[in-house]
Amino acid sequence: MSRRTPAIYMPRKSALSRRAFLQTGLAAGAAMTTAMGLANKASAATPVKGGHFRFGFAHGSTTDVLDPGKVLNGMLSSTHYAVTNTLTEVDTDGALIPKLATEWDATPDAKTWTFKLRPGVEFHDGKTLGTEDVIASINHHRGENSSSSAQSMVSAITDIRADGADRVVITLSGGDADFPFKLSSFNFPIYAAREDGSLAYEDGIGVGAYKLVNFEPGVRADFEKNPNYWHEGRGHFDSAELISIKDVTARTNALRTGAVDAIDRLELKTTDRLKKTEGIVVHEVEGKTHYTFPMHTNTAPFDDNHVRMAVKLGLDREAMLQTILFGHGQIGNDQPINSAYPFFNAELEQRTYDPDKARWHLRQAGLDSVDLRLSTSDAAFSGAVDAAVLYKEQAKRAGLNITVEREPTDGYWSSVWMKKPWCACYWPGYATPDSIFTQAYAAGASWNDTFWDNARFNDLLVQARSELDQPLRSEMYAEMQTLVRDQCGTVVPFFANDVFAVSDKVGVGQLSNNYEVDGRLFLERWWMKEA
Repeated sequence: MSRRTPAIYMPRKSALSRRAFLQTGLAAGAAMTTAMGLANKASAATPVKGGHFRFGFAHGSTTDVLDPGKVLNGMLSSTHYAVTNTLTEVDTDGALIPKLATEWDATPDAKTWTFKLRPGVEFHDGKTLGTEDVIASINHHRGENSSSSAQSMVSAITDIRADGADRVVITLSGGDADFPFKLSSFNFPIYAAREDGSLAYEDGIGVGAYKLVNFEPGVRADFEKNPNYWHEGRGHFDSAELISIKDVTARTNALRTGAVDAIDRLELKTTDRLKKTEGIVVHEVEGKTHYTFPMHTNTAPFDDNHVRMAVKLGLDREAMLQTILFGHGQIGNDQPINSAYPFFNAELEQRTYDPDKARWHLRQAGLDSVDLRLSTSDAAFSGAVDAAVLYKEQAKRAGLNITVEREPTDGYWSSVWMKKPWCACYWPGYATPDSIFTQAYAAGASWNDTFWDNARFNDLLVQARSELDQPLRSEMYAEMQTLVRDQCGTVVPFFANDVFAVSDKVGVGQLSNNYEVDGRLFLERWWMKEA
């Protein structure tokens, strides 16, 4: 696989060349790898080809579909990454590397990007990858009638066209220095185009390391090796299964008994005991995954920022971190950017538990107390129900009377999240601050789960994308983090370490912190030590 640095041109009036700009960003990405991640690198070994691998997921819903515009959980994103590829990939060091695009470059204003496609790549049915497939895969998320959750990430595209047989040219309404990072997302897997330009994703026929042989929504996905996969150093298993096991006890027992070879989202209070179990290896990676309690800012009483501030101040984050995550994480500050990201605002004051100040905000809203309903389920994150109950007890001193509504795990993401005014949620890491801000906080974004619309934030979001002056761009992102913390409806109690376990028969290399479980690319990257 080529690791050629993309050709980037220097704008004449910028204090920082685009090449220098991206290299700085990549260096920041490399710094994201934690000491725990480095320890994982030391255990890397030469992969072995063959064997059958089974992963027990905490995710999965009977409403799941293979539509790349409706990827609502890790089981779906892992499926897309297994059966097809994206144009770019975030490596385990946080750097952006080629995937289906071998190189890319931009005009000096970062408004027009050209991607050169990898030659000779074949779909599982024998069709050769072409520019039309890339265009259809991106256009799938575009347009006024699109229902894709990634629509906001491509809304700046004004034109996409082929330039010869192996280049795709994408023109944006404004500059976006991070645009190639966005195309590494699980939202942008490349599937084949139909003659009418629509996307043929329904059967999971991609160009990836594995062929999808069975998909039962909310139950399982089965794969067999693609013998014609272009990347010889990836896709080591002969076959694999993703199995939905939403109950954490059942999931852990499946690993203990050998029914599966790996599981995610461990029961953290029993993690130390699991570490001592013969034949099981527990991995822990610090990263960007964070758990949230989003309030709908367009719905009373959360349409009053004083109420939102009272809700934020009524939470004891440190106590919740220790009680729910048993210390396996870092406290949050009601905004999604932590030290794992470039442009993290380290000077932003940490919010603390302050019931008296919370009551002051309620009085400013004309209230002595307020009754609230918090919808929750462990489908949101392991321990979400316990976290809501703890939140209820902490918030009493602040005049917040919280009723906890425990929701069914199946269908949580389609029936509760973004439907009920206050609920539990989780967000994986994203490659850049712009990606998470665009998808979760921009006005009108499909996954803006607080329905927040802040004019200053929206303006800064557009400006920061095309700004090549690094210090100025940093100032913009710092202000955006402050705006989210102080005015948005997001409550971020903590960032969770990615804690998962594998059989000692499974080989892993250096682990990514881009998304959970090795960036969701474990089916490509891992192997069985004895096939």
